[in-house]
Amino acid sequence: MDKRPKGPVAIGDAIQAFLREAGLGSRSRDSEVFRAWREAYGGEDARPVAFRNRDLVVEVDSSALLQDLRSFTADRFRRKANELLGDERIRRVVVKLKGSR
Repeated sequence: MDKRPKGPVAIGDAIQAFLREAGLGSRSRDSEVFRAWREAYGGEDARPVAFRNRDLVVEVDSSALLQDLRSFTADRFRRKANELLGDERIRRVVVKLKGSR
């Protein structure tokens, strides 16, 4: 049974359907989250590397930055990123030192 609609379809709807069928929809949402984090944070030393179950995983190079983000500033950047996204998409920020598991 063909699930394609009969007649014209809005281009945005067609693109979303294609992305969903191709398994790319979540990647697109992840890239939005990554972009919002980068803009909210404003630096290159805290890089978003994963977004799962509303948790944004950010990787840093230094233990000093790891401690600062974990203890003081990550929540402020999370709120700013959510503001840029227009919703509460990021529940929490998990900060990891580069190379750690």
